[in-house]
Amino acid sequence: MTEQVRPRIAILGRFAEHTSSTRREALVSAKLLLDSIWRAGGDPITLLPAEDTDWNTRLAGYSAVLMPGGGDIDPSLYGQVQNTDEIYGVNSLQDSADLSLTRWAVEEKVPFLAICRGMQMVNVAFGGTLVQHMDQDHRHVVSDIKLDSDVDRLGLSLPIVTASCYHHQAIDALGQGLRVIATAEQGHIEALAIENGGWAYALQWHPEDNAHEDLHQAEIFSEFVRQARLAGPLA
Repeated sequence: MTEQVRPRIAILGRFAEHTSSTRREALVSAKLLLDSIWRAGGDPITLLPAEDTDWNTRLAGYSAVLMPGGGDIDPSLYGQVQNTDEIYGVNSLQDSADLSLTRWAVEEKVPFLAICRGMQMVNVAFGGTLVQHMDQDHRHVVSDIKLDSDVDRLGLSLPIVTASCYHHQAIDALGQGLRVIATAEQGHIEALAIENGGWAYALQWHPEDNAHEDLHQAEIFSEFVRQARLAGPLA
């Protein structure tokens, strides 16, 4: 029996100063994230952030976009000056490519999933702001999150997920065209629906952390890949 063709999922890679297997700077994607997409039936492909990208041309043949976690966003992009020493990993090329791809994918109604930094970038891309450093950050925090809506649209069989979080920033002012669908007990936003008429969501937690053992996290990736398959490859 021939395996069904896997829809290509574009993931914008993250710059790393070094890795154990490279001598110099590297471009990386989290293996847990790639594994989660592969198990769901997709083909995850890491893309190099580059200046002046024509996404219509570059993503021909791809079916969806995933904006992953990573370092912090330059506060100047949301109208602020840096006010904490906790900001880390700022890279102007990374920010520029993330903004460009996020806006393009949302405008073109490509199936789109954003995770952690990805959700923060979505908010910034559409005029929102961030808390630069939370009073009590959510690094290495696991807690139950209840979705207020869009449970079926995310492919979830239950409205509660056990969320693995690693972030020290949070959404402050909400961007345009975004709708809150889950909030943590501490009050910060944990999930957004992007109201562009397509399938587009953003999660503050990392569903890839426990998707290999948590059915509900895996369901999110399965629905994302299903939406990619339904959309088909971009011409």
